[in-house]
Amino acid sequence: MKIYNPLITILLALNIAGCGDSQKDKENYFSFDENAMKPMYQATDKVDLTLLNSKNKAIDSVTYIVNDQRISSVKGNGKFTLDLSGKKLGYQNVKALVYFEGDTISAKTRVEVASGIVPKLLKYTVVNTYTHDANAFTEGFEFFRDTLMESTGQNGKSYFAKIDYKTGKAYKKVDIDQQYFGEGITVINNKIYQLTWQNETGFIYDANTLKKLKTFTFDKKIEGWGMTNDGKNIYQSDGTEKIWTMDPVTQKMTNFINVYTNDSKIKSVNELEWINGKIYGNIWQKDAIAVINPQSGAVEAVLDLSALRAKVTNKEAEVLNGIAYNKKTNTIFVTGKNWNKMFEIKISE
Repeated sequence: MKIYNPLITILLALNIAGCGDSQKDKENYFSFDENAMKPMYQATDKVDLTLLNSKNKAIDSVTYIVNDQRISSVKGNGKFTLDLSGKKLGYQNVKALVYFEGDTISAKTRVEVASGIVPKLLKYTVVNTYTHDANAFTEGFEFFRDTLMESTGQNGKSYFAKIDYKTGKAYKKVDIDQQYFGEGITVINNKIYQLTWQNETGFIYDANTLKKLKTFTFDKKIEGWGMTNDGKNIYQSDGTEKIWTMDPVTQKMTNFINVYTNDSKIKSVNELEWINGKIYGNIWQKDAIAVINPQSGAVEAVLDLSALRAKVTNKEAEVLNGIAYNKKTNTIFVTGKNWNKMFEIKISE
């Protein structure tokens, strides 16, 4: 005679019931067909996204979310086309919420968007050549009225100063605490704003007296690189492809753009200058300046200044880094880290 144990029967039944796919298995039911996607798109493109259904599940509907914003919902596994017009340059994070057989699973991918503009190559002529302090590790460069303001880097050696650009001599200098590596500066509302490199700290000074008014902490965990302003907002770079918009009153970050050409991301955006509605940006380790649309991040033009680098005779000279626009003369002053020369140039197409 066989004796049946009811407990064993129950346990076996539970085990059989639990043999269905786990949540982790279900997450592999659906995925985007990334083989059908390009590595990079342009801002004028439309992208047809295909959702793969590896288990041939009966899909009720799919909701598509782009950068945390609901974009579309389709019945079944219907076609979804992502229109990139008006989208921010950089990565678009795409999520599909798939509703099927009383369950919901998400699938994710991302689409990289470059500018739809091919940058123009600008020309320049040298108007004047001036002496520049070869010991100045230039990080910020900007005119305040008729005075050239310069900030420098290196721990224990950082300062900012008012410079007589005709002689290259500093006639008023403020040293920064030795723990800080000084970075970009900009002057707005009669105040000087200055960044430090990796301390997530900035300073505000009175532009006339150079008296320190405030020390502030960065709103984001980023590095401090270059700085400029449009008279209302401050723009700052962080060593990546991003340029952040800062409210000068609160020092809070309000937005950002990603800097792209028509076929590539531009990393290491460094010292910045606002010139006639555009952001001119040095690119670290490149003796060139990118002219950037401040609304989109698109590089609209490029200025190759490698020929100027060749005229610098100081052996310790490093990369081009310093753009200061003189509104009165409509000329641009450029220099670099430890350059012994500064060049006044005019730009043309």
